Amino acid sequence: MTDVAHRKEHAALASILASSLLTLGKLAAGLLSGSLALISEAAHSLLDTGATIITYYAIKAAGRPADDEHHYGHGKIEAVAALGETGLLFVLAGFVLVEAVSRLGGHASEPVEANGLTYGVLIIAISIDLVRWLSLRKIAKETNSDALAADALHFSSDMVGSILVLLGLIATQFGFQQGDTLAAIGVALFIAIAGYRLGRKTIDTLVDVAPPGMADHLRKIISDIPHVVAIDQIRLRPAGTHIFGEIVIAVPRTHPLEKVPAIKEAISAALLQAYPELIATVTANPRALDEETIIERVLLIAARRGLPIHHLTIQDINGTKSVSLDLEIDGRLTHGEAHDTATHLEAAIRDEIGMDIEVETHIEPLDPSERAGTNADAKTIDEIQASIARHAQSGAILTNVHDVRVRAHPSGLVVNYHCWVDPNLSVDAVHSAVDAVDRRVRRDFTHITRIVGHAEPPQQEG
Repeated sequence: MTDVAHRKEHAALASILASSLLTLGKLAAGLLSGSLALISEAAHSLLDTGATIITYYAIKAAGRPADDEHHYGHGKIEAVAALGETGLLFVLAGFVLVEAVSRLGGHASEPVEANGLTYGVLIIAISIDLVRWLSLRKIAKETNSDALAADALHFSSDMVGSILVLLGLIATQFGFQQGDTLAAIGVALFIAIAGYRLGRKTIDTLVDVAPPGMADHLRKIISDIPHVVAIDQIRLRPAGTHIFGEIVIAVPRTHPLEKVPAIKEAISAALLQAYPELIATVTANPRALDEETIIERVLLIAARRGLPIHHLTIQDINGTKSVSLDLEIDGRLTHGEAHDTATHLEAAIRDEIGMDIEVETHIEPLDPSERAGTNADAKTIDEIQASIARHAQSGAILTNVHDVRVRAHPSGLVVNYHCWVDPNLSVDAVHSAVDAVDRRVRRDFTHITRIVGHAEPPQQEG
């Protein structure tokens, strides 16, 4: 049993004991004094005793975990019990009101003879009701228990009722014979008002009324989470000590899919910190943003299909967009299969951007396999390094050629090297310089099949 469930059950048991003692005391004092108001209060306390017994068993049932038939748990059993208690309150209020009106109408009744016992019982009852009301209200608020909230309301109505009875008896002692009857009417009206308040709260719980202002607060919390571009839906439903939430957000569709779980986790953590009782399911849907460029849209389309592309070029030809790109496809496929893949990619780009757009793809072979290689001999490495350094020097952009690695493969040589560049140069300028060096080196060594130059600022030399 959890600590919350233990506190709720302990509070319910204490309420049963308190209600039973108060009922016996009020009934004895009411019969001895002949006070309708006090007898009414005894009946009210008797009803409370029955209600607290119901509360105890409702709390035990509500504490059971979710199962195949109750996916959200059994928390609403407390609300059902509280609604039953509401009905009992209205029945009692009606009975007391009818009897009191009958006495006011002149029907004979026994005279009221209050004594020290009567006043003592009422003062003790008021004191116990005050303590129990404050205690139960605190526990009900901390555990979000509808049943204990109903119990707290019962004790508050008992306390006010006892105060009204005490005032009625005092009025009777000073000669106002209808004081007790009027006090009984006051008790009936207060019980009815308490029943209305309790009934409204429990019905709200049963029909899934969201806590006031909570949805707006959640929106504010979620809107502060990075990469959330919209909050499409927030649905809340209370169930016992928990509030279940369904939250749908939108994230940029260009955002990497592997990072979406981190956004959802950040939302869940922020909501849990603000509302520990909230159990929220967060759904993130991708959304196209107005500021997306054509390049971003084309890259996204290709990435979703797992197709590597490069050399993506966008042109505006007299108001018509033209897209050209290099598409890497498994070199082991037939050209017909590769062409079908390229055609589907082109169609997807047109569907996204517009049917009047020009799309051209250049198919390049992609070798998905790993090939064994060996380091080239020292003489070959020295010759190739000298060639790279000579051509780099002639371009006056690439300097300090270093970390040259040459590996021999069955298809030829693969060369990797590092060099320094001015970090203030543009990417285009550096790329052109590296490409120029690569072309010249490959003319010097025709058996080089691949050359990769890594340009870096001087401070990043590794």
